[in-house]
Amino acid sequence: MELSLLLLPVFFISSLRCNSLPQNSPQADAFIGTSLQAVAAAHPILQNQPFILVWNMPTANCPQRYNIHLDLGDFHIVENKKERFQGQKMTIFYRDHLGKYPYLSRNGKKVNGGLPQLSDLASHLSLMVTQLSDLLLPDFSGLAVIDWEEWRPLWETNFGSKLEYRRLSKLLVKQEQPDLSERAVTSLARQMFEESARKFMEETLQSAVGERPKGFWGFYGFPACFNKNKRKTDKTYTGRCLRGTRQQNDELSWLWTKSSALYPSIYLPQKLAGSADAALMVRHRLLEALRVASGWPYHNNTDHATPVLPYARLAFTHSLKFLSKMDLEHTLGESASLGAAGVVLWGELKFAKNKKQCVLLRDYVHNVLGPFVRSLRSDAERCSLQVCHGNGRCTRRHLGSGHRLSDSSKHFQKHFMCHCYQGWTGQGCQDKKSESREEED
Repeated sequence: MELSLLLLPVFFISSLRCNSLPQNSPQADAFIGTSLQAVAAAHPILQNQPFILVWNMPTANCPQRYNIHLDLGDFHIVENKKERFQGQKMTIFYRDHLGKYPYLSRNGKKVNGGLPQLSDLASHLSLMVTQLSDLLLPDFSGLAVIDWEEWRPLWETNFGSKLEYRRLSKLLVKQEQPDLSERAVTSLARQMFEESARKFMEETLQSAVGERPKGFWGFYGFPACFNKNKRKTDKTYTGRCLRGTRQQNDELSWLWTKSSALYPSIYLPQKLAGSADAALMVRHRLLEALRVASGWPYHNNTDHATPVLPYARLAFTHSLKFLSKMDLEHTLGESASLGAAGVVLWGELKFAKNKKQCVLLRDYVHNVLGPFVRSLRSDAERCSLQVCHGNGRCTRRHLGSGHRLSDSSKHFQKHFMCHCYQGWTGQGCQDKKSESREEED
């Protein structure tokens, strides 16, 4: 990753890296690595640390009902007061907890209109403002995640169980204009759906930021990569995003510039336990998120990238089986080594459903997760101080190398380079930019 491209216009880089190089080529990946440096790194958030771990699990039952304490603070894991699920450092909004999100229930019922083009946006925004006022303090400066997973804003990405949104959108057009050809129906349905979806998501973010401007607002699971390894023994798996995904994410530039943080998902399926394929999957999801964060920063502010904090689980998807140390390296460690601002640790209520489960969770935190997190944060901080003078975040010199912060503590400079924070420059972020130079840049 050479720094010679540092002064190239960001949006030129964004379009070039998507259109001029084969999407799944090593050259494209190398170019992404260079372009991530086109803007300054995202500033540290919540704490003055290059890498943080944030607890987003409803585990308050463990200390309150069973007197079982996880002692998250002892391992420098950021948590809300009294381990509250929603609080001033971390909050997440599900589909029924923020305004009037339109979706189809499992039994096919249309909730709040069902489709974005049938939603009541004004009523949604009005209720949302009231809810935010009740839940979040005026000076809220924590992570604020909107978890809406029923439909996606781009027509072609609504596949599988989400095809019903396309079918009903076409039916709506046919009812209003029965003489249209099937091709015209699909085209108009797509246009109406995407315009309405964009307006709904865009204005939701604008309103949220307007009410709590210091919060780090974004949608869970965005940007997508669609790179799941569908077969347990697939020797051809590269981890790269599904062909066409980058172009689709480019079309969502309006979403990225309204998001003050990005929260992609890096949950591991159990079939990837202990597998190097897990690191490949996580790596390419993060590279895509980091590409987006640099190419379309919040408010088009090219002074620095949008912070990326992927969502990880303590256990494999659809289970309570905890990740091993190797699995944590493939998720949390990979995130830190690529220069993410942190990771959000998520889990459902099942992790604290009874005393036995709370004991299991406590033991896992104390013996596996906690020591790993403490060491990882320490390595990220030491690399920042030793290599970047504390004025930047360490990232791999070669993004696909697999080098880990934990393995490189004695030789950080050999395998890692600096992504400087705003206002700093130089190979080791040792030089403060003059105001005139910053204006030119």
